[in-house]
Amino acid sequence: MNTNTKTKIQMKSTENIKHIFKREFKAYFVSPIAYIVISIFLLIIGWLFFSTFFLMGQANLTRFFSMLPVTFAFVIPAVTMRLFSEEISVGTYEILLTLPVTFMDIIVGKFLAAVAFVGVMLSPTLFYAIFTSALGTLDWGPVIGGYIGALLLGASFCAIGLLASSLTRNQVVAFIIGMAICFALTMLTDFLLFFLPDALVKTFQYFSANFHFQNIARGVVDTRDIFYFLSVMFIALYGANLIMQEKK
Repeated sequence: MNTNTKTKIQMKSTENIKHIFKREFKAYFVSPIAYIVISIFLLIIGWLFFSTFFLMGQANLTRFFSMLPVTFAFVIPAVTMRLFSEEISVGTYEILLTLPVTFMDIIVGKFLAAVAFVGVMLSPTLFYAIFTSALGTLDWGPVIGGYIGALLLGASFCAIGLLASSLTRNQVVAFIIGMAICFALTMLTDFLLFFLPDALVKTFQYFSANFHFQNIARGVVDTRDIFYFLSVMFIALYGANLIMQEKK
């Protein structure tokens, strides 16, 4: 295969991904589910943030970022549960396969749409940083690191949710599977603290999404933490690709 042919294939794949991304992202805001999910997320995270903000007496977003992984573990599977389950259930997935697109084009397009939606969902929380900086001197390093970590964490959970959605045609089942995996990765270290010695807990910390997120949220962007999230995304998306090919 010559260079020109490879370039044309890559350009075609990029166009397919863009088309699927636009289709899926627009679909979020057609139904009221997106607005319900965003409202629930903002209510939960807002209440958790402001309920202790004035009691702590510190101008930082530590409380907000500490509760974000657990909140994401419940909210993001609700965002992704329909990505494949709905397509398989109503039969539109077969129509999608008749188009000149690959499985990976479909998966990446859906994944990017979910990540973009999470970005939209997070954007109103920037008000917390502005509000906090108005009351005191805010260290913007951890805030920027926290939002970078939040996007990486959200993207990882989106990939897991997409994998869960590819496993079943039932959206509720997809939500439960996705939530269980995300919650397990979030609470892994805290759960093991009760059963394992400290030496082993430190070994298992590498598999904890919350551990890597909190490292970045402190304002220290370590390549090991970024590699962890990228690995989770790759494994989940590759798994979804294998499952959908098997179903075909």
